[in-house]
Order: sequence, then structure tokens, then C-alpha cells
Amino acid sequence: MGEATAKGLGQHALDSAHRHDATTTGVTPAEVHQEHPIKLYLVVWAWLFILSTCSYLVDYFGLHGYLRWSLILIFMMLKAGLIVAIFMHMAWERLALTYAIILPPVLVLVFVTMMVFEADYTLLTRMAFFGAGP
Repeated sequence: MGEATAKGLGQHALDSAHRHDATTTGVTPAEVHQEHPIKLYLVVWAWLFILSTCSYLVDYFGLHGYLRWSLILIFMMLKAGLIVAIFMHMAWERLALTYAIILPPVLVLVFVTMMVFEADYTLLTRMAFFGAGP
């Protein structure tokens, strides 16, 4: 495809070439779709099982505090990333569409983190100027 566009063929010419190939094989363009090997899905299921087991082990070993919540959130984000990338087919989408879907939640997390630090600063400032309270 890169060679065709380098030779000056436009997208229209490429689309008509693909339609011609599909009609010569007896397959209509609506029936042509991309299939992924079953091994890919089995590997992803295995990784999801491993990550779920790890998140269960965090509670089983009785971890507490920031370590517990950090591990749980990391495992949760990894599982969500695998599901979105493979089962929702985001790994094969255009980069612009991927950015349009993935970037807003990442920015929300960044802004929430900024608010958490700002809340601590505001609390410390109030305690310094107004005292600890009743």
C-alpha cells in the first residue's frame, strides 16, 4: 500500500483495486473482514487470569496502605488495557482514534492527581493559619 501511494496512486485507485480483487475471488466487499488468530485471544485470557490472581494475592497476603492500593490499581489498569486493546480491537485502529479514546481518561487521572496534591496543600495551609480545629 505504501508503494502504491509512493507511485502516485490515490486512495480511490487502491479501493477500486481491492474491490476488483474481492470480486474476482467471488467474495463481496462486505464479507471481507480481518480475523485474528485464536492464540492471541488465549494468550490475553491467560494474562488476564494471571493479573486477576495477582490482584487477589494482594488481599490474600494482607498488604495494607499505599502499596496495596497501588498494586490493585496497577493490575486493574493492565487488565483494562488488555481488554481495550485486544477485545475491543483498539490495537488495530488508527492512531487518531486511539488518542481520542485513550487520552481523555489519562488527562482526567492527571487532573485528579493534581487536585489531590492541591487538597493536601490547602488543608496544610488552613491548619497552619486557623489551627487544628475543635
